[in-house]
Amino acid sequence: MRLDKKRLAGWAFLVPLVAYLLACYGYPLYTTVDLSLRDYTVRTFVRGGAPFTGFANYATVFADPRFTTALVNTLVFTAASLVFQYAIGLAMAVFFTRRFRLSATLRALFLVPWLLPLIVSGSTWAWLLNSESGLVNAFLHGLGLAPVDWLTSPSWSLVSVTIANIWIGIPFNLVVLHSGLRNIPAEVYEASALDGATGWQTFRHVTFPVLRPVSAITLLLGLVYTLKVFDIIWIMTRGGPSGSSSTLATWSYELGFGSMLPKFGPGAAVGNVLILLAFAAGLVYIRLQRHQEQA
Repeated sequence: MRLDKKRLAGWAFLVPLVAYLLACYGYPLYTTVDLSLRDYTVRTFVRGGAPFTGFANYATVFADPRFTTALVNTLVFTAASLVFQYAIGLAMAVFFTRRFRLSATLRALFLVPWLLPLIVSGSTWAWLLNSESGLVNAFLHGLGLAPVDWLTSPSWSLVSVTIANIWIGIPFNLVVLHSGLRNIPAEVYEASALDGATGWQTFRHVTFPVLRPVSAITLLLGLVYTLKVFDIIWIMTRGGPSGSSSTLATWSYELGFGSMLPKFGPGAAVGNVLILLAFAAGLVYIRLQRHQEQA
């Protein structure tokens, strides 16, 4: 009887979670896959009855020259964002481990970019980087430098949205890495100091290795979030000019909803490619975690 009660209690906790996952993740994923395997129009999207086309939508997407551009932009945007977010966030986390006056207040202020709605952050950066009236170009003009077409130049549009995304993601890295640093025992640093280690040697051989599990989950969460970034890019550049700042997320939206004749199938196919990239990143993280546990 006790065993049966434990099983019933276990199922009582498990069923709501499974129902939530199926309703909020399983069904939308099934719908996206179904969209990518059928030739949907506006009429069949509402009434149903779209013909099955197999992987024709994927073939159409892969043959489109914009796919290569969007894929490369996604990888560059994601890699640059993660590197700078992590590096700056780690440097700030190490800095705030030192106790000084107003450290808690300053750390709280650094959370503002993370707390602001993305539409506010995107609009603010679009105003700052405006070619004609932006504060950044006004500052460059004051230094005697030529203004830059941040949002309208194919050479600078991807850089601009990457800078904005880095600014938004730094607080998250700061908070997580700072928590990890605070959990490192003080005895470890005392032992390294007794061994005569310098500050850089202590960071390289003590702090960074101990912080590796926290760094791994921080980078994984940042990777999954950055892969699907849409708001910032769409608000600032709409993927332009000429697709120079288009990513898989923005291109998927543009195909499915951004034109008078929506292409639901190809748009869903691009979205599924993005899901596969995030899924692959999760598998890599799990494998690395298992390798670290075995080591």
